[in-house]
Amino acid sequence: MTAHSVLIPFLPRRPEQILPYAGLVHWTHAERLWQGQSLMVEPHHGFVHAAGSGFRVPTGLGVTLMPLRHPYEAALQARSLALATGHPVVAGFGPGAPSLQKALLGAPYRSPLTAAREYLTAVRGLLAGEHVRLQGEYVTVDAQLAPFPSAPVELGLGVLRPAMARLAGEVADVAITWLTPASYLRDTVLPALREGAAKAGRPVPRLTAIVPLALTRADRTPGEIAWASNSAHLRLPHYTDMLRKSGIGITGTDPEADARLAVEGGAFLSGDAEGLVARLREYEEAGVDEIVLNVTGVANLYGPQAATEELRAILSALA
Repeated sequence: MTAHSVLIPFLPRRPEQILPYAGLVHWTHAERLWQGQSLMVEPHHGFVHAAGSGFRVPTGLGVTLMPLRHPYEAALQARSLALATGHPVVAGFGPGAPSLQKALLGAPYRSPLTAAREYLTAVRGLLAGEHVRLQGEYVTVDAQLAPFPSAPVELGLGVLRPAMARLAGEVADVAITWLTPASYLRDTVLPALREGAAKAGRPVPRLTAIVPLALTRADRTPGEIAWASNSAHLRLPHYTDMLRKSGIGITGTDPEADARLAVEGGAFLSGDAEGLVARLREYEEAGVDEIVLNVTGVANLYGPQAATEELRAILSALA
């Protein structure tokens, strides 16, 4: 059965802003609280604050960016979060945009696939208590994380296109997608995940889809909310390439048109409560294991309280 989870729909500037969303997970059937990379309140710190405030819930990092931290620090932070909450953690990682890689590392990854393989291999070994000795092209580790019991930490990999999906099949526990239509997951991502898993002789990773969506209302335009939700992503080459591969003719130059196309092509979902439930069922039928409800557009246009009410209404309809 497909689980439903909640994404914090903005970058918190104070940790207490996270509490209403942690509360939704605590008090509803939502499976997990997710946060993407934040350069305000760092996601691990925000989740620990929520735990200290009484909301100890399963968490997901979807995704943190590899150039920001060494794999040893990544493993340490993920396990620390599992210790603080007492609940499972999905520690998702991604290489980030080439511009970020260059800004922090001096040059972009020549091969993001190699970088991700080395990174997740190191983090997995460290979390397992192994003494990791890795001298890679991008990752150097000769260290051990002191073994200590904690709630499970699963490794996630951000996936948009087939090559990264095949790699996730080989090295990750969870493949995490963003802005991906259900049909693209069914026809492109899942076959690549299965191919990678078969090559490595391991189980197929779970598939988690972070899905941007909003309820229709008389005073709202779906395209406007789609743009408010994903304006940065719709400008990035790896996202526009993925959307074109999914059959959505994103221009990359016309924001209003691209937002409308994202709605029409099923990358951004809009409808009444019953309609959204039906559209989300397409993800379930496509083979998605966990759907993360992303109302970032609502939060950006109407504020965090409106976003909380939106999530509560959608979760109620799903229940």
